Amino acid sequence: MICTSGNATTVVLTLLDTLADAGCTFAYHGDFDWPGIALANRITLRYRAQPWRMTAPDYEYLATRTQAHGTPQLLLTGPRTEATWDAELAPTMDAVGIALHEEAALDLLLEDLA
Repeated sequence: MICTSGNATTVVLTLLDTLADAGCTFAYHGDFDWPGIALANRITLRYRAQPWRMTAPDYEYLATRTQAHGTPQLLLTGPRTEATWDAELAPTMDAVGIALHEEAALDLLLEDLA
């Protein structure tokens, strides 16, 4: 598991390039905000990474769950970015209007890894 801590820097891209050249395949999960979708587009295209829990239904589920738990909501701001892997994700995010960071899905991601 590799954490880019935001936008993938030269160091992260060099590591991913090296792993890809060695035959590694990637699954990618990131933030459900516009910069997060832009980064996901770059990573999924450059490395043919499979989006991991990054679909419109995943976003809706996480948004509903955070609202039900009373988690403070961050408004989705900035220019809309279409997800190259899911045509419904950007319209769904627009409709719901909240940004979700990776921490919102942490328990689900850890379950998947178990």
